[in-house]
Amino acid sequence: MPDRPEIVCICGSTRFVDEMLAANRDLTFAGVIVVAPGVFLRAEDDDADRLITDEQKTALDALHLRKIDLADRVLVVNPGGYIGESTSREIAYARATGTPVSFNDPG
Repeated sequence: MPDRPEIVCICGSTRFVDEMLAANRDLTFAGVIVVAPGVFLRAEDDDADRLITDEQKTALDALHLRKIDLADRVLVVNPGGYIGESTSREIAYARATGTPVSFNDPG
């Protein structure tokens, strides 16, 4: 038995907030430590630009990479196989650092 539970970082478009929350719940019930986005603002939200500054977005993106650093693996939540620009960057980062990446919808 491992010294600690597995740590999984959830990545994906924030448009899939419901799917991310479901994955978080399922992993947590399975005894996994989950790190995931903490802010779910979407570009298509009418007031998203007023709710988050460019500096905050940059800081959140950098913070998410640190979450990947903590993880044993990354789970990409990608219904329909969708992977956006930020998620593509996170996948590339995880792979570059040797963190395994899996997808909930392999497409």
